[in-house]
Amino acid sequence: MLAVDDDLSIRQLIAHYLGDNDITVTAVETETDMRAAIEREAIDLVLLDLRLAREDGMQIARNLRAQSRLPIIILTGRSDEADRVMGLELGADDYLTKPFSPRELLARIRALLRRTQMHETVAERVAHIRAYRFAGWELNLRLRRLLREDGQVVALRNSEFNMLLGFLASPRRVLARDQLIDLSRLHNAEVYDRSVDVLVGRLRKKIEADARHPRFIVTERGVGYAFNEDVECLRG
Repeated sequence: MLAVDDDLSIRQLIAHYLGDNDITVTAVETETDMRAAIEREAIDLVLLDLRLAREDGMQIARNLRAQSRLPIIILTGRSDEADRVMGLELGADDYLTKPFSPRELLARIRALLRRTQMHETVAERVAHIRAYRFAGWELNLRLRRLLREDGQVVALRNSEFNMLLGFLASPRRVLARDQLIDLSRLHNAEVYDRSVDVLVGRLRKKIEADARHPRFIVTERGVGYAFNEDVECLRG
């Protein structure tokens, strides 16, 4: 993991605490040092302070996202809501406000790495798949189109398409809410439960015969949701 912060005490805290929890940390002060570390090391996540004294952390985040798909957690001040919003809009995956709990930082890092691994696994599964079929329905990945049993097109928002794709790539497997957030590209952690539930509700209304008694997307209470149907992959 790579931590970018111009506060030496913060860099030392992050490196020591995460190191004690089996996470290797390279802690640097500037964008130049960050880029050098990325070139010479295998970095799996970047922790970036947006309020650097001599550099524009927002611009660093913008440049990093334009050139890399590395997961990014941004650090902001407790009152800097605009920075958090802008950072997420620039492509950061999560945020943490200063002062922060090292235990919370560790939990967020582990959760983000799990979501990233899940997302990469789904991407690998669908790389050579043209469409998914289930119970007469077809989700065409290339056209990003959902066809009903009678051939009618069912309109899906991007977030709905991505969530349905995640379900179909992992049939009969329980997906936790944080996994579904990543698959549907939702980043507002403060309302994530409601956001996932709203999206699932929308999907149920579009694909279920009775959304109140779903056949396909079933609730696993306290855990998440699962797609409870056999799925056929069409390749080519």
